[in-house]
Amino acid sequence: MKGYVVTVYKTIKDEVVLKNYAIKAREAINKHKGKFLVRGGKKITTEGDESPRTVVIEFPSFAEAETFFYSKEYQDAHAILKDTVVRHHQII
Repeated sequence: MKGYVVTVYKTIKDEVVLKNYAIKAREAINKHKGKFLVRGGKKITTEGDESPRTVVIEFPSFAEAETFFYSKEYQDAHAILKDTVVRHHQII
């Protein structure tokens, strides 16, 4: 069964920092065979709070999605964000 990383951003304080994070995170995503299904783009909020950005990444398995998140490559990317964003992040 496939695994997914779903990230719903609540706030983004600095788009430049987010872009630097995304460049670094993409390396880890590619290494772990991840595929972007949703990365920002057009949206309509039909319930709940408005969100500036949503990202959904598909992995070959739940285990691979989990391995990606805890990998040194992704954790190095994640460190770039510091307190730049508030987001809801899940592995499902």
